[in-house]
Amino acid sequence: MRLSKTSKTLLWGANIWYFGEGMLGPLYAIFSEKVGGDILDLTWAWSAYLVCTGFCYIAVGKFFNRRGYKVQMMVLGYTLNATLTFCYLFVSNPLQLFFLQIGLGVAEAIGTPLWDSLYSSSLHREHETYAWGLSSGQSQIVSGLAFGLGGLLTYYYSFDVLFVAMGTIQLMAAVVTAQLLRNDTTAGPQ
Repeated sequence: MRLSKTSKTLLWGANIWYFGEGMLGPLYAIFSEKVGGDILDLTWAWSAYLVCTGFCYIAVGKFFNRRGYKVQMMVLGYTLNATLTFCYLFVSNPLQLFFLQIGLGVAEAIGTPLWDSLYSSSLHREHETYAWGLSSGQSQIVSGLAFGLGGLLTYYYSFDVLFVAMGTIQLMAAVVTAQLLRNDTTAGPQ
């Protein structure tokens, strides 16, 4: 199967992003406890993230359906996500973590539906099921490997080192996906 240049760029960007995001994984619960959170604080922060992300997925999907500037907004979502990941460095209590999770939900919701749309439109019909399997499979593999590295960084260094690494890797994902801005057919109004 041959993937288009757009598909390859989107996969590279997504895999880099999943690597950065996957480094936290279940360590999130330990971090929540470290900043004074208990089970309910963790539950409410994660719940807020999921609900916010879900509503924003729908809103972004509706707003950008059949509109242009998908690449720019996807890159903005990736960049915002990376920026907010660095904000973990400043979280010192459960309320700050709660609001950070809402921000991360918004950032993910800006990037993900647009990524899905761009990826879907870049696929050749005869290979689309395999291409989606490739996308999903790679994200799971990359996230699993990233979590292992995230655990090592946190164990041997600190959460601060972990968050700097995560944010830096996510910025790299934004830079990779920004390469699509060179392609006039995906960057402008459609």
